[in-house]
Amino acid sequence: VQLVESGGGSVQAGGSLRLSCAASGLSLNDYKITWFRQAPGKERQGVSCLSTTDGSSYTANSVKGRFFMSGDNAKNTVYLQMNDLKPEDTGLYYCAAMVSSCVIIPVEGARAMDYWGKGTAVSVST
Repeated sequence: VQLVESGGGSVQAGGSLRLSCAASGLSLNDYKITWFRQAPGKERQGVSCLSTTDGSSYTANSVKGRFFMSGDNAKNTVYLQMNDLKPEDTGLYYCAAMVSSCVIIPVEGARAMDYWGKGTAVSVST
């Protein structure tokens, strides 16, 4: 199993980025993908989760209305569209896969994940 993130970069506040998570060795029909982020010196935080099969989803309050997930099962790829970026969005963004429903993210978070990517860096400047 391999999860590969891409699309990170440096932007000014108010800008946008779209992250991609390409999965191989597993199917989005069987796994749910969650985006996490980790800022320097802080714990890894669940940002957004999407199931392309059971309709479950999760979005952290800090990014609601700004970050949107979508998936392309044919390409086995999930996207995170990030708009109106803020300096506090800076961090390393990871995608992770799990078989459980997205509804457990607020409780289980990273513990529920079965597979992880290596991350892509996002830097937002003022």
